Amino acid sequence: MKVSQDAPEGVYRIIGYSDSEIHINHAHYRQSLLLMPDHLDAQWGAASVDALSQAHLAPIQALEPEVLFLGTGAQQQFPARELMLTLIQAGIGLEVMDTASACRTYNLLMAEGRRVLAALIITPEPG
Repeated sequence: MKVSQDAPEGVYRIIGYSDSEIHINHAHYRQSLLLMPDHLDAQWGAASVDALSQAHLAPIQALEPEVLFLGTGAQQQFPARELMLTLIQAGIGLEVMDTASACRTYNLLMAEGRRVLAALIITPEPG
């Protein structure tokens, strides 16, 4: 799906997305990533919700977002309880949703100037 929204220069915004690809500004990404209005980590490395570990949470905690939108692929899937508890105890609001919803919600709150982080799990296409 293509998305269009005005945003200031130097801000990372999602232009479009599918289950296997995210378009941010003028680039295409086919791997899971962390995204904030002023930060992009295209080497986050989370291959799936089941593969999430405490090591994947460390860069999220270091960025100190107000709220985290965890996009879990084509369908909403909750990570392990202890991982969610780690984020909540760190004072990070957590919203778990499918990746398409996380992309839309990120753009909306990012445009409002909020300190949001989208952790987007992108599932490669088979073959």
